[in-house]
Amino acid sequence: MPHQTRRIGERLHCYIWQGRGNNCNTYLFAHVLRGDRPHIIVDPGSVVNELREDCYGSLVAAMRADGIEAGDIGLVINTHTHPDHCHATEKIVEAGTREPAGKAATRQPLTALSRQEYDYFKSVGEKMFGMFGMPAPQLEPFIYLTEGDLVLGKAGDSAEGGDGRIELQVILTPGHSPGSISLYWPEQRALITGDAVFFGSIGRTDFPGGSISTLKQSIDKLADLDVEYLLPGHSTEYGSIIASKDTVRRNFSAIRRMV
Repeated sequence: MPHQTRRIGERLHCYIWQGRGNNCNTYLFAHVLRGDRPHIIVDPGSVVNELREDCYGSLVAAMRADGIEAGDIGLVINTHTHPDHCHATEKIVEAGTREPAGKAATRQPLTALSRQEYDYFKSVGEKMFGMFGMPAPQLEPFIYLTEGDLVLGKAGDSAEGGDGRIELQVILTPGHSPGSISLYWPEQRALITGDAVFFGSIGRTDFPGGSISTLKQSIDKLADLDVEYLLPGHSTEYGSIIASKDTVRRNFSAIRRMV
């Protein structure tokens, strides 16, 4: 199975792409939301990549091994709208919308991204899907994310009987794309960077809407956080998840010398 699974604490599931072709890493916060769709997924990735690998099928199998079904996801957060990060968003929404025969349809899973990124998607980003020979997904965000605190769930609402609330910080980190975001979870000092920062590398800025000078400012912003786990959008030849505060600090130091 091309996805390698790792967990940070009890609630953050990391699905690290190990296939031969391009696809992003996916992250999932388990048992947060109220109701029968309690999970939050960040960047569900590609459906099928350029090597015809079944990226979405691999993700579904990896989640199922953790006891999580695609239909149990109530919120999809996209760090940005490049195809390898958001193409499977539509699949997640479809999985959560289906109901057994004879049952009334219920509210579909919600989607979220920054307003800047949605504007970019509608003006330029949709065309990138055509460049890669794939149809653009239907992305109609219910939530426009802005920089600041994002509190999800409610105390005591966890499906497992505990405190379901999770408090994230949304950080606007443009440069790879105009409306890219990163997510910081202070409770575990975990930082999901999308394609802003990798292990020993950064996201490319030669796509339409990219800017190396803007990305540098975003990296400087992220480098000031207290991070124990840096969770990038892609693995590199140097590694994937960056664990330990000292290793994260050294990675930022090396990257800031590059840009």
